[in-house]
Amino acid sequence: MEENVNKAIKYMIIASFLFALMGVAAKELSDKLSTIEIVFFRNVFGVFFILFSIYKSPLNQLGGKFWLLIFRGVAGFSALLFFFYNIANIPLGEAMTFSKTSTIFTALLAYFFLKEHIGFKGWIGVFIGFIGILFIAEFDGSSLEKTDYLGILSGVGAALAYTSIRELRKYYDSRAIVLSFMGVGTILPLIFMIVSEFYTNPNLDFMLGTFVMPKPKDWIFIALLGVFSTYAQIYMTKSYSLAKAGIVGTISYSNIAFSIILGLFIGDAFPSFIVLLGIILIVISGIMVSKK
Repeated sequence: MEENVNKAIKYMIIASFLFALMGVAAKELSDKLSTIEIVFFRNVFGVFFILFSIYKSPLNQLGGKFWLLIFRGVAGFSALLFFFYNIANIPLGEAMTFSKTSTIFTALLAYFFLKEHIGFKGWIGVFIGFIGILFIAEFDGSSLEKTDYLGILSGVGAALAYTSIRELRKYYDSRAIVLSFMGVGTILPLIFMIVSEFYTNPNLDFMLGTFVMPKPKDWIFIALLGVFSTYAQIYMTKSYSLAKAGIVGTISYSNIAFSIILGLFIGDAFPSFIVLLGIILIVISGIMVSKK
């Protein structure tokens, strides 16, 4: 049992580091490609990988929840879109922290829609988490920046996706659930890039952008983006299969530290005291909520 826990911790640390490296690759590409194009490349290779897996070993599932499957895909795609936009425009560690607020929103959604118990400690964790969000956004009582509300929406989108998975896994093979996310994340970017040829709006730059043929160096980062994200998912799945979600979820917050450190190497500023305090509060919040 202890050996499994140690393996789970090791696998999650590896996954967290790979997720941070994925963020670095996305940030490097953001200087040349639009967010929507990066999301397209992030998903298109995964679609072929999953389809090949299904070809080798056909799906074994009940089905019957098609629209919930599509909803999971749209929610996951939206979360990834907002996350990658933030990676391009704010320090990597802050973008990663916003995405990790999904733990808080998942607890709230599970409470209201799945009737899951949160408990007193969990509610305190939720409250601390929202204080942390205000600190990261450096909210002064007037208004939020675009990256702030998109960061919050990235957490909400991920939470909606995770909550829907709890129901979908009763009816679908895990590969079908992943394919719904990657399939939507390939088709919608194609549509948005076509629309962008005829319509532009600076306020919608997070979802609109014309296709730009990547240069040879860009293809290297596109390949790294696919490799890092795929293996991060594999190691994360292995980790959750070996130990309790509360233990593994706690270790997963190490990707914030990795993201801050790697961000410094690629030119990000070190977080201010207020932002750093917000990051710490969100980590504490996530741990409290996941162990409710």
